[in-house]
Amino acid sequence: MKTTLQYQDRLHYAEVYASDILELKNIFLQQLNLNKINKNFGIPFLLVRKGNKIMAFASLIINQENQIDFEIHGKFDLRINEREDFMSKAKDYCIRNTSDNFRNPDELQYNIQRMVDWLNN
Repeated sequence: MKTTLQYQDRLHYAEVYASDILELKNIFLQQLNLNKINKNFGIPFLLVRKGNKIMAFASLIINQENQIDFEIHGKFDLRINEREDFMSKAKDYCIRNTSDNFRNPDELQYNIQRMVDWLNN
C-alpha cells in the first residue's frame, strides 16, 4: 500500500499539447480569478502532472524588460519543493529549445496574441 501512495505522489513532466490547452486555461483563470485569458497566459510549453491531474504549467511570456521569460501557473496544492523542481525543469527546457518562440521576442509576442484571441473567442 505504501508503494502505491508514493507512486501516486510522483510528478510527471510533459510537453503541452493542444488537447491540454482548455484545462490549462481553466487553471489560469481560477488561479488569477479572471473571466478571460490575457497576455500573461503566454504560450504554455511544459506541464506537471500528479497522477492524472495537471498541477501546474510553464508558459513563455514577454517580461517587463521586453525579453522572453517564463512563468509558472498552477494549483495551490503543489508543494514548494515540487514547484522549485518544476521551475528547474522549465528553465532547462527553455535553454535547450531553439524554436522561434524561445528565441525571437517579436515572434513570441505575435503568437501570444493569437493564443489569447483564440481562447477568448
